[in-house]
Amino acid sequence: MPSIKKFQVTFDCADPERVARFWCEVLGYVAPEPPEGFATWDEYNLSLPPEKRGSSFVAGDPTGEGPRMYFQRVPEGKTAKNRVHLDVRVGTGLVGEERLAVLKAECERLVALGAVCERVLLADDENESCIGMLDIEGNEFCLD
Repeated sequence: MPSIKKFQVTFDCADPERVARFWCEVLGYVAPEPPEGFATWDEYNLSLPPEKRGSSFVAGDPTGEGPRMYFQRVPEGKTAKNRVHLDVRVGTGLVGEERLAVLKAECERLVALGAVCERVLLADDENESCIGMLDIEGNEFCLD
């Protein structure tokens, strides 16, 4: 049996630190400490050539269990639906109205951070409720 591999989730975006900090709030992740010799990320960024300033940022699971998230600046904006998206599992094990209430509460919290609620999909005969959302740069994700 092959060994389990660690992986990183990479986001192309316009403002890496802003998007990374949004996802830190969503997932309970943390930004790393600034590189050695720098008191803040702003101080570090000012040490870089202008074209490199703010070009990437990282967010990590403080427990070390979840994947590292890497955010990199790209010149083009988002133009189509994501082929891959994150499902933020806030309703695991819950069903019916209890699940929907938890999803809606998390949706409200994330909207206050700048996310957009795109659609609420109610439970049917095959699936439980979930909420389709957009992050602060329009990347799709789901609350389920």
